[in-house]
Amino acid sequence: MQTFSGVGVAPGRVLGPVRQMPKPVQEPHSNVNIPADVTVESQGQRIKDAAKAVQAELRARAATASGEGKEVLEATALMAADPMLVKSAIKLLSPDAPGGARTAERAIWEAGATVADSLKALGGYMAERVADVLDVRARIVSELRGLPAPGIPASDVPFILAAEDLAPADTATLDPAKVIALITSSGGPQSHTAILARALGLPAIVAAPGVDEIGDGTETYIDGAAGTITVDPGEELRLAAKAWATQASTVAAFSGSSVMADGFRVPLLANVGTGADAVKAADAGAEGVGLLRTEFCFLDRDDEPTVEEQIAAYGAVFAAFPGKKVVVRTLDAGADKPLPFLTNADEPNPALGVRGYRTDLTSPGVLERQLKAIAAAEAANQAEVWVMAPMISTAEEAAHFATLCSAAGLKIPGVMVEVPSAALTAATLLSKVSFASLGTNDLTQYTMAADRQLGPLAALNDPWQPAVLQLVKLTADGAAAAGANAAGTARPVGVCGEAAADPALAVVLVGLGVATLSMSARALAAVSAVLATVTVAHAQKLAAAALSAPSASAARQTVRAQLPILDELGL
Repeated sequence: MQTFSGVGVAPGRVLGPVRQMPKPVQEPHSNVNIPADVTVESQGQRIKDAAKAVQAELRARAATASGEGKEVLEATALMAADPMLVKSAIKLLSPDAPGGARTAERAIWEAGATVADSLKALGGYMAERVADVLDVRARIVSELRGLPAPGIPASDVPFILAAEDLAPADTATLDPAKVIALITSSGGPQSHTAILARALGLPAIVAAPGVDEIGDGTETYIDGAAGTITVDPGEELRLAAKAWATQASTVAAFSGSSVMADGFRVPLLANVGTGADAVKAADAGAEGVGLLRTEFCFLDRDDEPTVEEQIAAYGAVFAAFPGKKVVVRTLDAGADKPLPFLTNADEPNPALGVRGYRTDLTSPGVLERQLKAIAAAEAANQAEVWVMAPMISTAEEAAHFATLCSAAGLKIPGVMVEVPSAALTAATLLSKVSFASLGTNDLTQYTMAADRQLGPLAALNDPWQPAVLQLVKLTADGAAAAGANAAGTARPVGVCGEAAADPALAVVLVGLGVATLSMSARALAAVSAVLATVTVAHAQKLAAAALSAPSASAARQTVRAQLPILDELGL
């Protein structure tokens, strides 16, 4: 047996064969000498054959896919057959082409770039096809080289997907019926891979060096809670995987009301991005929405969506939760979510730059139009809409945002606490608004000065870090010190970061004074099941133990040791 260790980001004990994510396609060299006996005709035929092979493979996969994945594969297959791409590449094979003859690989690479630039210049729907062109280009180059195509590998049997890391585009065709777990050598606990795994309910481990070298087909066992990966496991681990499969099915579906052992209620809400997400969350019993990520309405376009487009997008979410709370986060652009019409791509350190609420400084009007759209969508529906701004750092910023909300007709303004300064001055800052929500993903990376996407820093980028938990407590204490809000009620503090989806950490957060927890819909049942076994007093005791721990790992181990329900449920 060979064992690898990483950061467990989604629990589960799974046994299955490993399939490796193909390595990213490298750009072909431009200065390769072309043998004298290689003809333009033969290289042109190679390109045509490769394009046809790619198209056939994509069509075959589309035939067995469904939903968004099927649409992505069908669109990409159409692009593989585009004669403009193939003809443009063949022209570059000629010695008379500007810059001289290219190899087949280099010709298709350059032709793909030219076609992509042309589509981008057209804008609108055509610009949206740029990603398809570049995907096809990479697939044809791989076919010409005799290498596996990029993207999620096809398989007739369920498998554990191993990779260096996964990009958002890689996951469009991920089928959770086939991919039973995710393991990566890079990434961190807040990386896209981690967030995706939790959303899909897939056991996952990130930042485990070496797993991207495990041989295809090797039988492997992973424990997502412990962060361990074992190649060719023995009988004991095989039985553990079988036991977990049985126990996992015994976690009762979320009832729609989370009550602790002493009767104390902790509302469990859902993180969503679209109306479809909201419908699924409502079906899963979510008591409302704790985070509506509005940037999904803005991404993958070159211009700001109209107010009418935004009203429709937000209204689809509000309609799924009539009479219930929906917390809307205003546009969180910048850093890892750049927008061509709003953010500066040349910022030297975008994570510390103009992002979130700060974009109102450089592009005034966008935020006000968004608030106008949110108010109109609220008026057309029956949800109880709360609105919060991301990346608030000072009480002055909080007061300005509250003023903007009031001008738009929105009655419940709040802030995201992601910047340490907001937690440290929570009493003053929260006196300006009605509520706060802790974005533990960013709060952790800013507290520990550790980029949440970097695998080598994964141990630092852990919400169990005592320093992060101290800031959570300071925020909750600050909200209490700020007194009642305009409605005469306490100013609640929620958590909408990924930390809320960890059942053990959820107990600690409640013990620190957090009033509500928001997570992916798939995490609701497990979090509710664990909270139901503890009292508030017990949660406070565990929170104190975590705060006084010398490290994140010690805090986690201390708390988990006192929650036997976690082992019983395989969490």
